[in-house]
Amino acid sequence: MSGIKGLQGVVRKTVNDELQANIWDPQHMDKIVPSLLFNLQHVEEAESRSPSPLQAPEKEKENPAELAERCLRELLGRAAFGNIKNAIKPVLIHLDNHSLWEPKVFAIRCFKIIMYSIQPQHSHLVIQQLLSHLDANSRSAATVRAGIVEVLSEAAVIAATGSVGPTVLEMFNTLLRQLRLSIDYALTGSYDGALSLGTKIIKEHEERMFQEAVIKTIGSFASTLPTYQRSEVILFIMSKVPLPSLHHAIETGRTGENRNRLTQIMLLKSLLQVSTGFQCNNMMSALPSNFLDRLLSTALMEDAEIRLFVLEILISFIDRHGNRHKFSTISTLSDISVLKLKVDKCSRQDTVFMKKHSQQLYRHIYLSCKEETNIQKHYEALYGLLALISIELANEEVVVDLIRLVLAVQDVAQVNEENLPVYNRCALYALGAAYLNLISQLTTVPAFCQHIHEVIETRKKEAPYMLPEDVFVERPRLSQNLDGVVIEFLFRQSKISEVLGGSGYNSDRLCLPYIPQLTDEDRLSKRKSIGETISLQVEVESRNSPEKEERVPAEEITYETLKKAIVDSVAVEEQERERRRQVVEKFQKAPFEEIAAHCGARASLLQSKLNQIFEITIRPPPSPSGTITAAYGQPQNHSIPVYEMKFPDLCVY
Repeated sequence: MSGIKGLQGVVRKTVNDELQANIWDPQHMDKIVPSLLFNLQHVEEAESRSPSPLQAPEKEKENPAELAERCLRELLGRAAFGNIKNAIKPVLIHLDNHSLWEPKVFAIRCFKIIMYSIQPQHSHLVIQQLLSHLDANSRSAATVRAGIVEVLSEAAVIAATGSVGPTVLEMFNTLLRQLRLSIDYALTGSYDGALSLGTKIIKEHEERMFQEAVIKTIGSFASTLPTYQRSEVILFIMSKVPLPSLHHAIETGRTGENRNRLTQIMLLKSLLQVSTGFQCNNMMSALPSNFLDRLLSTALMEDAEIRLFVLEILISFIDRHGNRHKFSTISTLSDISVLKLKVDKCSRQDTVFMKKHSQQLYRHIYLSCKEETNIQKHYEALYGLLALISIELANEEVVVDLIRLVLAVQDVAQVNEENLPVYNRCALYALGAAYLNLISQLTTVPAFCQHIHEVIETRKKEAPYMLPEDVFVERPRLSQNLDGVVIEFLFRQSKISEVLGGSGYNSDRLCLPYIPQLTDEDRLSKRKSIGETISLQVEVESRNSPEKEERVPAEEITYETLKKAIVDSVAVEEQERERRRQVVEKFQKAPFEEIAAHCGARASLLQSKLNQIFEITIRPPPSPSGTITAAYGQPQNHSIPVYEMKFPDLCVY
């Protein structure tokens, strides 16, 4: 107690006295701060031995921990901008030397004291110190790094209430870099890249724990950020996801594929954490084109886990009224009012967003439904996505397109060109029934509701394996023969277009079957069927082209041709720039007479060209002056130009 009081007196005396020794120098801070931390740590250990209740009041009167904490708070509260680093570094060294990151309870307590004691505008300096310390310990044990990340999470949440400053993207960049390093450690089993079979299982378990801690930290910190910063973080994380495109290199080989897959999963997990609870009224801002394109391209990958993450991320962005949990189970409710859905009218911004991106969304939903590796979670996510689009972003046109989409999914299950398993086909039938049951009650068109209800009742009696109540359960009750499905079990497009057309919906559009547009994204899915379809289309177009015989072989594109094209384009730009400079210089420096003569010459040239055009194009009627006889006795009409003819005064033109 006397020693702590002495330190407190020294701090109060010298902290702001320029004539005294600079107490913020590292040689002084390296003694004062660890002494205070030792007393905090020592008393915490004594309290863990459970003192008797009778001794507690006496100990509270002379508790070194409370005095040490007050002294530490006072010291940090007086720290100026340039002294924060010298005050924080001894704390990090003390926690390292005494292995206090692994229990992490004391470390979190220390940094809570620090964050609540310093001035709010200095918070980002503490965050930077922790980030640098995490980088310095990138080869330490996973438990140590996980402890630092947990402390960073607590500190960042406190700092976000003050001023985080420019450290937002720096923090996420460091965490994502540590995430990639952890994936490498888990794959190789060692910190230096060499294989160590004896410790690989332990390292994988520890690294997985560290990765979950990083993802949790990313989510907890992002939840405290304002909308504009959160949008930047979302774009930043998405830009780090490796995609098989021309602009992003993908590692090959078995190890490379594992690394790519783990990186994609971890980054999408992080993105899901950041997007959870994200509220943005303008969908164009929440899902900009560059982000949506990259996100949806991952929805075409073969990995089922990655596709599920993409669907969940889309749902978290679209769900702005907290309706997601109401569609966690797929069912055919006879009255959806029990769900107590929060529905708002589609805004103008949402309408613009759907006009721009709706076909892209429908296409990916359609292709996701056709995946053979889908499980129940995928169909639940697809149902939730369809339902939330209908509630959050739907106008009459969107409703029509969604109905066409679901009917096309029903056709996929019926025709079965993809050779899907029985479970997948039953799941698609059940998915269509659940969604059409929902949308029919949302549109409140009686004839539409009646048709959907009749088909569902028929299925309940004769084909329950086509309803979600029998498919999406722990033990699905399926039919082994789906080839003989009668028309009474199916939702008919003609009937739906008829009943909705009578209520003002676009019946002509409803009659058109939905066909997804194939784009360049399909190559990302690595599926032969899509590639064969594209090549078949190209082949058919080339066969049917009338210019087939006239076509010449395309020029081979080599490095030299590309180089020549670039050099030529640069030369043309230089010539154009020089010509413009000469014109400007001429009009600035040339005499007036020269400029007038130049413009007059151009005007004369223009007039002569116009006269030539008139002579060629104008064929006036015969002139009233009569005809003359040309050579060989042939009569010839004598005509004059229209603009020289004399018209009576009564003619108005």
